[in-house]
Amino acid sequence: ESYVGGGWKKVTTEAYPILADFIVIAGGGGGAAGNNAAGAGAGGAGGYRSSYNNETSGGGGSSESNITLTAGTQYTITVGAGGAGGTGSSNGSAGSVSSIAGTGITTISTVGGGRGIRSGTGGSGGSGGGSGGGNTNNSSGTANQGYGGGFSKYHGNGFYGGGGGGGAGAVGQDAFGGSPLAGGWVSGDSGAGAGGNGVASTITGSSVTRAGGGGGGALMPNGSTNYVGALGGSGGGGNGGQSVASPNGTAGTANTGSGGGAGSSQGASSGGAGGAGVVILRLPTDQYTGTTTGSPTVTTSGDDTIITFNSSGSYTA
Repeated sequence: ESYVGGGWKKVTTEAYPILADFIVIAGGGGGAAGNNAAGAGAGGAGGYRSSYNNETSGGGGSSESNITLTAGTQYTITVGAGGAGGTGSSNGSAGSVSSIAGTGITTISTVGGGRGIRSGTGGSGGSGGGSGGGNTNNSSGTANQGYGGGFSKYHGNGFYGGGGGGGAGAVGQDAFGGSPLAGGWVSGDSGAGAGGNGVASTITGSSVTRAGGGGGGALMPNGSTNYVGALGGSGGGGNGGQSVASPNGTAGTANTGSGGGAGSSQGASSGGAGGAGVVILRLPTDQYTGTTTGSPTVTTSGDDTIITFNSSGSYTA
């Protein structure tokens, strides 16, 4: 109330809006298992959406608008799991969705990374998975979340290199042609496509790159030369399997939404799992309530508090 003209009058008050920035990254796709003739396709990165500081979202998308939270409202945070890597003769699995949802906001959701394929076109997703088995089709990413994956290619003499998984910041590379048995190749060549790079953000106070695509699996022109697998994209993408020494693809880095590397053509090599996603909120410290579930990591930068969810939980504004 306010004392006006000799009496107390009721005053209508309005709280300051609670404006929060976000990054939402889905789980990365798993890389496929290789076989005796073909390096497999790698997993694509999970979809990437950001509102922070005019930084880009995945797939070349523009920074989005921040969200307005309502005091007393609980917001549900879902962090998507990474897809499993392929084993035996199986493809990888797609990553799972991440999201922020609650009353008064439009749900912010990202698509899981596309799975790497052993023989065929890579799976579509936030970013697309790599193709395998000589398939020359590129997979697709989701608009404003990620890029497509690379294709596989025949190298002569019955051998194939696997395509790289798409990243949030770049397409997965195609396998390249030519015959290693015709000469000119040396140990270290792979024939496989590298993973697409991720996207860097300073939302936590320092620059961190996330959501790289996995590297395609190497072909095996003979049983003695060690043709290394293609590298995963920056931001945590798993590397493709080598032809002799280490035929299994490596996993995408946890809580970056990165794709898993693919298995090489050395036997029934396995693919690497995709990395789990992450959800990050940043809001003014004087408006942070401290009411969370799911045990997020809470840090500060300047006048802001950053809440990093590496697993599902909630925040009450």
